[in-house]
Order: sequence, then C-alpha cells, then structure tokens
Amino acid sequence: MTTIRQPILRQTNEGRTIGVVGDVYRFLATGDETNGKYAMLEALVPPGGGPPPHIHSREEESFCVLEGELTIYLGERRLAARPGTFANVPVGTLHYFRNESDKPVRFLITLAPAGLENMFFEIAQPVEPGGTTAPPTPEILAKLPTIAAKYGVEIKLPAH
Repeated sequence: MTTIRQPILRQTNEGRTIGVVGDVYRFLATGDETNGKYAMLEALVPPGGGPPPHIHSREEESFCVLEGELTIYLGERRLAARPGTFANVPVGTLHYFRNESDKPVRFLITLAPAGLENMFFEIAQPVEPGGTTAPPTPEILAKLPTIAAKYGVEIKLPAH
C-alpha cells in the first residue's frame, strides 16, 4: 500500500535551521517528508566556512549556488562556483566546499537518498533566528569523525 504524502511548502525563513560546523543549514525537505528519496537544504556559509574534506559512501550530493561565490573541491579539481553553478558529487568522491570570499555564500544542497540530514541533526548547534553563523565547539569537532562514520561518511582530516 502506497502512503499518500502531503505537498511540502516552505516560505522564506521557514524550516528547521541549525548550525553545522560553523555553517547554517535550513532544511527545505527531509527524508521523513520525501519517503527517504532525498533531502534538500539551504546552506549559508560565512567567509572561511565549509566542512572538512570527506567522502560519502551512501548518497550523491549536489550543490546549486544562489548568492556569492563558493569554491568546490572535487578530488584534485577546484571549481569557483558563482550563482547558477550546479555541481553533482557521485558516491565515493572526495570533496568539500569552502567560502574563500569575504561575503557569505548561499546555496542549495540536495542529498539522494535521504538520511544524512540525521547526521547534521546529531551534531547540530542551535542558531538564533536570522543567525548567519554557528561556530563549532571543540567537543563537536572532536566527535565529528565518529558521528560521520555512523552515517557512512569518512572525514579526511589533514595530517599533523
């Protein structure tokens, strides 16, 4: 029997908003709402922000830049992504993104299939309404590789 779901409509500034390793994520659709098919979020990344290099073992991830300039690293490839740029990252690809500019970057992230949003919820920090950054605590950064591994994500921290 197929479950009939209701359409999702999120207005500007609606949707669960959390801080993840210094960036702010607003969830437009979660796996609970899409029957696990995908999750979509709006990311606001301050200057210098972005996650460490990592590899997904379960889902593809895509980015579509709305405002600002985002630097996307795909393996050894570096891409300066401006508004309108789309990038899809296949499962198993080493990647990360960084805001190397002096202005915030706003873009959409899609994860397919859904599920990784639960990792974000697990490491989330609260964000004040209208907040643009959520600096990570040392405790969260220390737990990140272990939590990520539970969701099939390998964090590639630089060697010391």
